[in-house]
Amino acid sequence: MGAPDLEAPRAGGIWTLAGDRLIIVDASGPATILVPTEQVRLLEVDLPLASHAKRLAAVAFAIEDRIAEPVESVHIALGQEVGPKRYLVGVVSHAVMARWVAMADAAGLGHAAIVPDVLTVPASAADAWNAHFADGRVLVRTGYGGFAAPAALFRSAYENAPNKSDFEVVVTGDPPAGALPDGWKADGAAYSDEPVREILAKPTLDLRQGLYARTGASPSSLWRRLGWIVALGAAAHIVIATADTLMLRSIADRRAADTRALVATMATGVAIGDDLVGDVTTLLPAAASAKADAFLPLASRVSAALAPLAGSLGVRSMTFQANTLTMDADGSEPGLATRIDAALKAASVDATVTTASDGSIRITARGA
Repeated sequence: MGAPDLEAPRAGGIWTLAGDRLIIVDASGPATILVPTEQVRLLEVDLPLASHAKRLAAVAFAIEDRIAEPVESVHIALGQEVGPKRYLVGVVSHAVMARWVAMADAAGLGHAAIVPDVLTVPASAADAWNAHFADGRVLVRTGYGGFAAPAALFRSAYENAPNKSDFEVVVTGDPPAGALPDGWKADGAAYSDEPVREILAKPTLDLRQGLYARTGASPSSLWRRLGWIVALGAAAHIVIATADTLMLRSIADRRAADTRALVATMATGVAIGDDLVGDVTTLLPAAASAKADAFLPLASRVSAALAPLAGSLGVRSMTFQANTLTMDADGSEPGLATRIDAALKAASVDATVTTASDGSIRITARGA
């Protein structure tokens, strides 16, 4: 099958996804495609390196223990500096990113930036949330990053957020009944077009980087690019794996020696044998609680998986403890529990779905 014919390049405009179509939302804005934040993981990462090239080389190592997927299966985009040596990073699966690029090229928008839609919400201080409600969703800007979820999940997300008493929340848009804590109200109707255009003129993060960099796409450029992605990805993986093995072996040897010296100083009389990891682990105290940032990543993954079912699902309560998210929901549609279970499995979320005698549905999801 030959490559599809592409439209002539469009001059600009802000576009958004509607299923498998692109629709224009602001013809006067810079050439930008807004994509659902539910499919992009946004992280703030410390990268104290002198050059952009060095930061690009190091970012995969910096985030690998903060994502559930293998690093080689995702596209990692480095955004602007949002603090001293601290950068916004976007993570999206290669399959999803390739589909978005294909849609952009087919619509004559190969030159357009691809930006998670939460980044149209103005950033505030690091200790504040800006929450904007529209079309049954909420876009939450948390400092310089953010997340998106069905509107009905916002109240539980806020109530389960760590250190929520330490930050303020500004609410705009049209929140549905019950989406906000008691006594809250929206402070404004929406953000005007002009500030959004200013934000997108120089977006905090453009996903079109590296293998997916912007182009003035010709009819066959997408297919050539996808072929190069496969070939270069395989070659890069081999080179990186070899270099990593040599580098990590040297680092591991140095750290092992440092660890043995530290144990000899701090735990006099304790013998460390050949099993360095096992012997040192027995000396460590048990962790008191889950990581402070474990809730939002897990809640975002569950929200993204359940987004297609949001109209059939009413969230009753949500709690988070010991790396486990428990959600009780109401839903009257036949087979809803089965559909929820299938959606979570398809999104690789480790979860169980049960139905109570009163017809309510309980979702128990566990973090990585």
